[in-house]
Amino acid sequence: MAVNLPPPDPASLHPVPGVELGIAAAGIKKPNRKDLLVMRLAPDAAVAGAFTRNRFCAAPVVLAKQHLKSPVRALVVNTGNANAGTGRDGLSRALAVCCSLSEILKIKKEQILPFSTGVIMEPLPVDRVVAGLPAAIADLREDNWFAAAEAIMTTDTVPKAFSTKVRLSGGTAVVTGIAKGAGMIRPDLATMLGFVATDARISSNALKRMVKAVADRSFNCVTVDGDTSTNDSFVLIASGVGVEVKNAKDKKILEQAVLEISQSLAQAIIRDGEGATKFVTVTVERGRSAAECRKIAYAIAHSPLVKTAFFASDPNLGRILAAIGYAGIKDLNTERIGLYLDDVFVVKSGSRNPAYMEADSLAAMKKPEFTVRAVLNRGQAAATVWTCDLSFDYVKINADYRT
Repeated sequence: MAVNLPPPDPASLHPVPGVELGIAAAGIKKPNRKDLLVMRLAPDAAVAGAFTRNRFCAAPVVLAKQHLKSPVRALVVNTGNANAGTGRDGLSRALAVCCSLSEILKIKKEQILPFSTGVIMEPLPVDRVVAGLPAAIADLREDNWFAAAEAIMTTDTVPKAFSTKVRLSGGTAVVTGIAKGAGMIRPDLATMLGFVATDARISSNALKRMVKAVADRSFNCVTVDGDTSTNDSFVLIASGVGVEVKNAKDKKILEQAVLEISQSLAQAIIRDGEGATKFVTVTVERGRSAAECRKIAYAIAHSPLVKTAFFASDPNLGRILAAIGYAGIKDLNTERIGLYLDDVFVVKSGSRNPAYMEADSLAAMKKPEFTVRAVLNRGQAAATVWTCDLSFDYVKINADYRT
């Protein structure tokens, strides 16, 4: 059960003019479930993406990065099969899907971005995907965001979708996004697919800068289990049929809206982490650089010992100090470090705060959401990541994943 994450209200998801979405049940892994999504974009749409850095990146990731060099007119997403660890055959299968969709939509295959998620190292059932394309295309419409969020789920327990409208100098722009992901989540994205779209008109170069800036402050700030997947992809779409981004103020407003939607999606992934019962914010403050703060935050957030303590609501907080110590900051002065659990002052000057009462931290850890805050007292930089606990159900879900 996701932590404080109800399913989105379909009525709250604003259609994005210039972006149509169609869903089908292609039977890729299981019968009678939505598992295929086609997105058709307006002719002048701008598209930018951020992708996994895993060297075993999936075949669709390889093709999507290549196809981004052309004007993008469509995306095709399947769940149930990652098409990763499949070599040249996987590339051929992903390209075959693009070719089939290009024939139906009367566009070039290079104008299609493919995405897949699911089990790694199994051949993509191209025949099923291709057979499902006509139904997905027949379903194309602008108000299909909720169904699209359902169609890209794997071990997710709830669809993830958010939407907003912002006022630019020339009028109102829409921003709507969906994502999937529940495990194998960590920096440089995750077993995660994220698609955020706006109808605003903005240059491709500006969109490329925006997708990196937003990813660094949203999807690259989450971790469930420390594993980096082969299929991680975050795509930002500007259909261009709405208001123009005319100036720096417009760009700032639009980027903030995209960031807020992306952060909501990223946090939703953590709230729905496999087996998660706690949503935990880890903040590291007063470091010399954001990079060192992030390094320490991830050492805390990745630690199985820390995360199992979160699950048990066990204030064995020396585990957090150990993680800070092995994070790799060689000149870190541990005698200056402070540690807080919500407002509970746990560690003062590198050791147990004399006024600390374990009952206070126990009460904080029993809540479904709390914050771990480490203060390094060596600079002015800070960083925040979001994580969850590690529960019995995480082991069960991943032990039974293919059965």
